[in-house]
Amino acid sequence: MGNLISFMQKVADGLQTSGNYGTAHVYRSSLNALISFHGNTHLPFRKVTPEFIKSFEIHLRGRGCSWNTVSTYMRTLRAVYNRAIECRRAIYIPHLFKYVYTGTRADRKRALDNGEMSQLLNDSSPSTVIPYCLKKTKALFVLMFLLRGLLFVDLAYLKKKDLDENVLTYRRRKTGRQLSVTLTPEAMVLVRKYMNTDLNSPYLFSLITAGEGTKEAYREYQLALRNFNYQLTSLKEILGFTSDLSSYTARHTWATMAYYSEIHPGIISEAMGHSSIMVTETYLKPFRNKKIDESNIQVIDFAKQYFKSVIA
Repeated sequence: MGNLISFMQKVADGLQTSGNYGTAHVYRSSLNALISFHGNTHLPFRKVTPEFIKSFEIHLRGRGCSWNTVSTYMRTLRAVYNRAIECRRAIYIPHLFKYVYTGTRADRKRALDNGEMSQLLNDSSPSTVIPYCLKKTKALFVLMFLLRGLLFVDLAYLKKKDLDENVLTYRRRKTGRQLSVTLTPEAMVLVRKYMNTDLNSPYLFSLITAGEGTKEAYREYQLALRNFNYQLTSLKEILGFTSDLSSYTARHTWATMAYYSEIHPGIISEAMGHSSIMVTETYLKPFRNKKIDESNIQVIDFAKQYFKSVIA
């Protein structure tokens, strides 16, 4: 019938050849985890059963993988298996992935609170001196927040031609959706201060130099992302934040603050360029119960004026 592991390797190679380096990296990581679990590189499709898939999940959790990592590997494996069915390399098996986790958990806080975000937005901090080497990192993080939670990958690949006066128009790397953002004066100050001054470079910021779509550009992006997250960790320690600080934090913080500002989730979804409102709901899930509890307190406080007369 065929070998799942060799087929998955060909899919990953094809993705890299077509320039989808990020996706190819995810496929190879999933493939390595599968080989580690199975023990060798020969895995006939006929041996891939619901029981096998469930055992793989248990193995991943036993290795300390988070539920989101497990979900990524499972969804990748499912995509490869479905492709094999289309190529008639594998047979359709009902509910093959029904009993393993393929969702997205949002059971931990990934956004800054108001005080922490205010501290980042405030340039003058009397109690904390931010080293010069971290000031650009802080500025880019703030800019990502001001641009409706722009992802670092989209920031890295922005072109100078994407900015027309104070309007930024770009396509999300992940979904291909075109977004248009009108920059506030605060955002424009940061763009002008940190924009790429190399006249020969098409990029708005000097995070990568190689041509878009090349393997070298992807490597430069990966290095820039690692450095950015490392510097954010240092910034977190200097500022004394209790919340984690990473390249994703600006996005989650913008979504959370928009939610608390009574902006409809549908608008938030459009603003962030999500593929569906269900993705937005994942961002907001950790804060929904808290907001409901706060609403309950407001209702009870309003009703308290009647309690005395009822008790009397």
